[in-house]
Amino acid sequence: MQNTEKKPLIIIAGPTATGKSAAAVKVAKAIGGEVISADSMQVYRGMDIGSAKITTEEMEGVPHHLIDVLDPTEDFNVTIFQKMAKEAMQGIYERGHIPIICGGTGFYIQSVLYDIDFTTEDTDYAYRHSLEQLAEEKGTSVLYDMLKEVDPASCESIHENNVKRVIRALEYYHETGQPISAHNAEQREKEEAYDALFFVITDERPAMYARIDKRVDQMVAAGLVEEVQHLKKLGIPRTAVSMQGLGYKEIYDYLNGDCSLEDAVYTIQRDTRHFAKRQLTWFKREPSVIWVDRSENPDPAKRMLEILKEHSFS
Repeated sequence: MQNTEKKPLIIIAGPTATGKSAAAVKVAKAIGGEVISADSMQVYRGMDIGSAKITTEEMEGVPHHLIDVLDPTEDFNVTIFQKMAKEAMQGIYERGHIPIICGGTGFYIQSVLYDIDFTTEDTDYAYRHSLEQLAEEKGTSVLYDMLKEVDPASCESIHENNVKRVIRALEYYHETGQPISAHNAEQREKEEAYDALFFVITDERPAMYARIDKRVDQMVAAGLVEEVQHLKKLGIPRTAVSMQGLGYKEIYDYLNGDCSLEDAVYTIQRDTRHFAKRQLTWFKREPSVIWVDRSENPDPAKRMLEILKEHSFS
């Protein structure tokens, strides 16, 4: 039975290319829901192909939130996501609907599910600038080695090339004297803030990887190179947060003459497969996840709706 003391929330997550968006639309239409995108790239206007952004037709009339709300020049991170998602959820509840958070960014989802507190002391901009300068002069590996010294646990989930996250983790340690990994683990121990059902769509590894490779080929055929070229002409730099997404930075490098298109596509496919593996690892840490295997449930939404009915979510 539903917990009446907490507001209902449905989460549809999983690795890339597992059919999350389509499942969310089906579930939303069946139960009167609205979808909130938990994707770090679909939030940006003009970045449609590389982010596999859901189209208006694919939405089938279901309201979607946090899609096309920022320009590619703007920053986007978990704190901004949490604020925007909560605002969207308030409106959804007021309309008598159920919010459905859909996406593959695990930390974004956790930030809402556990109402994680990101409040810290005021940022020391001089320290941040010194780190940025150090990375520029000596490379990102120097910062990563610094992080390994004070917070090795964070290095398990932060890639060395993700400079902004490495800097943020170092900043947190500098500001509080505590590793950000310990803070995040502590926040995850909090009780869920909602009466939530947390679905994760998965599939057999070969099938998932084949879909990823096919999707990347389809993106290139659909005009991914032209999309990145347009963004480049608009003056969006390679260092912009929006350009760090899989597919964008690799094509940007191709346009800069740093690699061939064939190499760029190979790198996107390889790194997306690696990313899907990391996503699965992240979701396996979640204690309340309900796994929906596509190899056993070709229509994941159907299985979700059966479970939702058992929990009086319909």
